[in-house]
Amino acid sequence: MQQNLFGAAPAASADIHRLFFALLPDAATRERMAELASALRQRHDAGGRLIGAHRYHLTLQFLGDADRFQEERAQAAQAAAADVAANAFDLCLDRAGSFRNRLIPWWLGCERTPAGLQALWERLGVALAKRGVRVEGGHGLTPHVTIVRDAAGPLHPPVAVEPIRWRVADFALIHSQLGSRNAYTVLGQWPLAE
Repeated sequence: MQQNLFGAAPAASADIHRLFFALLPDAATRERMAELASALRQRHDAGGRLIGAHRYHLTLQFLGDADRFQEERAQAAQAAAADVAANAFDLCLDRAGSFRNRLIPWWLGCERTPAGLQALWERLGVALAKRGVRVEGGHGLTPHVTIVRDAAGPLHPPVAVEPIRWRVADFALIHSQLGSRNAYTVLGQWPLAE
């Protein structure tokens, strides 16, 4: 029987085990994001479902999905993260918009990607490549935090929102199990230099 590797389609009956690096907002930032998400959904009659604030994150590098948790891959990713040297930075979420896919996800993002975020994304990508950890998805950074899924329609073009300032002082490796548990587990966090 062939085993699925990260990036291969998991069996239909199995849980999906997702592995990714992300920025996790602190409690106060999460609260402001949740208030803004609720107001946007109501103001624009979005429908859909609000994402729970405890799930808010900004994905840095997506490592893929599998039908089981892959310990060795997670360990290699953790070793890569420990190799990254980057500075803390401020992120300003000042835009809301949506992606054009079947789930019509609405997001909070930034008009300009901060240099610190771009540097962290690039350095983490290089560290993962050096450790032989393949990254999936696009070849560029589109910073966003998903706030609504299955909206009634798109929020396009993006709209300006009251800015939420987020001090980013670390990054994390997340294991997301979708299916029987629907749980996020933080496998490690790495500080950024102040």
